[in-house]
Amino acid sequence: MNVFHLAYTVTNLDSARRFYGELLGCQEGRSTETWVDFNFFGNQLSLHLGEVVKRSKTASKVDDISVPIPHFGCVLDWDSFHDLADKLKSAEVLFIIEPTSRFKGKPEEQVTMFFEDPFQNAIEFKTYQKTSEIFGGKMARW
Repeated sequence: MNVFHLAYTVTNLDSARRFYGELLGCQEGRSTETWVDFNFFGNQLSLHLGEVVKRSKTASKVDDISVPIPHFGCVLDWDSFHDLADKLKSAEVLFIIEPTSRFKGKPEEQVTMFFEDPFQNAIEFKTYQKTSEIFGGKMARW
């Protein structure tokens, strides 16, 4: 089993626990007074107290949509993505990019959404019509 590990900075662990644990539904793992781990949709997200990485003033264009850099996130299955999108809308989360289709009609068609955590870290979740296209069709299977 391969699990992706990502360490990011936050300014308050209690707020991080509310956002990642309560809102996003990520199970908390190990923690100390200066960091906390979450099971971030099957991956290890370690949130450390510190200066938050500032977003670049330059955005990247993907299918003619400007996306924030840096960002992190996860590819979810179709139903889980839409369930999360509904949950975020119900919680009145402010989206950077509302759930939006990209590459319509192409093999790589996907739906994506961007929002910030309480520390202005940009997060993207996406889903693909065809999971075989997650890596551009270059891998035999997901």
